[in-house]
Amino acid sequence: MTFTTIMLQAATGAATPQQGSMWSSLLMIVLLFVVMYFFMIRPQRKQQKELDNFRNSLAKGQKVVTAGGIYGVVKEINERDILMEVDGNVTLRVDKTAIMRDPRQ
Repeated sequence: MTFTTIMLQAATGAATPQQGSMWSSLLMIVLLFVVMYFFMIRPQRKQQKELDNFRNSLAKGQKVVTAGGIYGVVKEINERDILMEVDGNVTLRVDKTAIMRDPRQ
């Protein structure tokens, strides 16, 4: 290509292939975020919501497991923590956020 051909293309706006490339790149980035949302963020939010519902529905006598792997039975429930019987007369006060699941699951 000669200098005059390049100048002529610049003057007439013949550089549209780069714009198409920019739009396709932008579309790929948006598509990537949509896929990440549906495969990573949305399921994680659903799982967190189920865990919050489980923690709010704790009842006395229910068997639970803590994040550290301690199995016990709920004896007392307060707003932020629970009293959990581990073995015999051994009780632990545990924050509700440390309760992970029901051991039957």
